[in-house]
Formats: sequence, structure tokens, C-alpha cells
Amino acid sequence: MPTMRGLFELVLRCGLTAVLALAGLLKLCRPRSAADAFRAFRLESARSRTLAVVGVAVVELALALGVGAGSSTASFAAAGLMVVFACALATAIRLGARGAPCPCFGSRGRIGYAAIVRNLVLAAGFLVLPFVGSITPSTEAWLGVGLGLALGGVAILAVAVLALAREVGMLRLRVPPESALELLSEGPDLGRFAPIVDGFSMSDSTRIALAVFTSPGCRICRSLEPAIAALARTPTVSVRVFDEERDRDAWEELRVPGSPYAVAMDLDGTVRAKGTFNTLAQLESVVATAQRRAEASAARA
Repeated sequence: MPTMRGLFELVLRCGLTAVLALAGLLKLCRPRSAADAFRAFRLESARSRTLAVVGVAVVELALALGVGAGSSTASFAAAGLMVVFACALATAIRLGARGAPCPCFGSRGRIGYAAIVRNLVLAAGFLVLPFVGSITPSTEAWLGVGLGLALGGVAILAVAVLALAREVGMLRLRVPPESALELLSEGPDLGRFAPIVDGFSMSDSTRIALAVFTSPGCRICRSLEPAIAALARTPTVSVRVFDEERDRDAWEELRVPGSPYAVAMDLDGTVRAKGTFNTLAQLESVVATAQRRAEASAARA
């Protein structure tokens, strides 16, 4: 009956052998795509990339045979190979190849910090493998190993989360802010006077009068009522809602195309921004655009 240590060694050896064999076979099965992936390491000629694919694949398959046969030398060599791979990936990232196809598994992956961590974990596994069969750990030792692995997993997860947060942050910087749809041919002309401003309740802190046009049968309008009410509590914005049936004259006067629609004005009734909106962010963009245009107008004056 095999011991727990023997089972662990068998599973670890089989898993590491499978990783090496899979990496080598995928390179040989898809040599062209694997060779193209080696461009990230500044191998410009097709001949050099092909030689790299064949050479690395042969080494990986040879090491897989050695590790599977129980050779300690092969395990140490595989650990060194994984460290070399990790260093090569780090160099490629520094050269700007992050996100490019990774040749580790025949171009199926991507060059990134996760690939570096993966190779370092594999290196640690190959390095530990020769000693697993000769160590007789106590219960406390097994608990320590388990705790260490758990802490290592948490650390790797933390790195992955931070990397993901950075990527999301960069993506948000590249995505333009959400704004309302402002068409010059729809609604009141920018810069004209809107008489409806006389019906707004103003205070000393009010800077923008915001007219929101809604319809009784508009589901989006109903869903946005809490957002409109929240915006109405902003001290610098005076909000008034114009119903399509109750305030038909205002709709016709400002040529409102449909609902929900917003018109932002100065305190003197000058139209500064307008547009169709479907979210609170888009409605806020109408207010922000009006404030920006009003400040630009005041600066020119």
C-alpha cells in the first residue's frame, strides 16, 4: 500500500512530466505559430526562430523523459530551464512585448507576469521533486508545508488582482467618459434664450438650471427618477422636470425630440448644453458640459 508521501511524489512527478511533454509536443505540432511567437524575444530571422522552436521542444521532451524516469539531474535541469524561461519573459515584457503570444505552450498563452509566476512555480516544483521521496515529514511539517502553499497561493492571487486592477485602470483611462447624445439639429439652439428658465427655483449657490423632459409612458424615465431626484439635491444645480403631456408648450418651444432629454442653461436662460440621456452619468455630463461652456464664455468676455 503506497504511503501518502509516495502518492504525493507520484502525482508531482507525473504532473511535472506532463507539463514538459505537453510544452514540447505543442511546439512541434504547431511549429509555425510557435516560431512566430518567438518574435517577442527579438529573433528576427525565420531560421533562428525555427531552430529555437525545435531546440526548446527537444530539450523539453528529453527532460520530460528524464523527470518521468526519476532522474534528479533532469529535475534540476528542468528547474533551471524554467528559471531561464521566466527571465526571458521578464526581458520580453521590458522590451514592450507584454500581451504578445507566448511560445511556452505553442503560442497558446500570452506573455505577462502570470506566465513568469507560472514558470517560477514550476521551477520550485522541479527543484523540490528529488527530495520528496527522501523526506519523512512530521504532521507539523505537513501542516507547515500546507500553510506555506496557502500563503504562496494568496500572494500569487494578490499579484494577479493588482495586475488586473492596473489593467482595468489603464482601460478606463483609454475609454472616453460616457456622455449624452447632443445633436445640433435636435432641441433648442445652443446659445439661445430659453424662457422656461423663469420657472426655476434659484438660490445663491445655483449655477446651472437643468430642464429634464420625461414622458408618462417612458420606462427609462421612470427608472431614472431616483437619479434625477438625487441630482436635484446638488446645491449648484436647479432641476425641473417637464412632462410631455402636462408641459406640452415647453416641449414644443424647445423642440424636444423625445424622452428622456435634458437642457442645461445659465441662470439667465442661455442654453449651454442639451442631449438625450439614458443614465445618471450621461445626465451629469450635460451639466458638466454646460458649466464648462459657461466658464469658457465668461473667460472670453
